[in-house]
Amino acid sequence: MSRTLGADRDYRATMPALENVSSLALALPGTTEGLGRAGKPWLSWYVDGRCFAWERTFSKADVRRFGDARIPGDPILAVATAGLEDKEAVLAQGRRGVFSIPHLDGYPALLVELSRVGPRVLAELVEDAWLAKAPPALVAEHLSSRQR
Repeated sequence: MSRTLGADRDYRATMPALENVSSLALALPGTTEGLGRAGKPWLSWYVDGRCFAWERTFSKADVRRFGDARIPGDPILAVATAGLEDKEAVLAQGRRGVFSIPHLDGYPALLVELSRVGPRVLAELVEDAWLAKAPPALVAEHLSSRQR
C-alpha cells in the first residue's frame, strides 16, 4: 500500500534508493563503486581505496537484537562518520531513518533506512561520509570547487 502525494505521485517513488546513493557517491571526486570486502554481494563506495558507504544487510543476530521493535526495511545504507563524536551528534539530531545497532557500537558509522530518509538528508550523509574518508588534498579541492 502506498500513500499518494497529489494525483500522480507515488510516495515511495520519492524515496531514495541504492541508485540514488550510487549517483550521489559517484558524483564525488575519486569515488569508485564495487562489491563489499571479500566479494560480499552488496554495493560499496570507495575513495582512495577507503570505503565510505556500503549497502548493509542484517545478520540473524542483528535481527534477534531488535526483539519486538520494528526491524528497519531494506535497503539499508551504512555511512562512515568522522569519528564517534560525529556519529553521536548525528544520532542526537533524531533524523527519521538514521540509526545505529549494537554491532556498530564503538565504530564510526551510521545506518540509513533509505525508505524513511529524504533526498537532502541522504545527500548530506553521503557527502559527510566521503569527507570522513577522502584524502585531505581531495577534500580541499572538493570544498573549494563548491564555493565557486
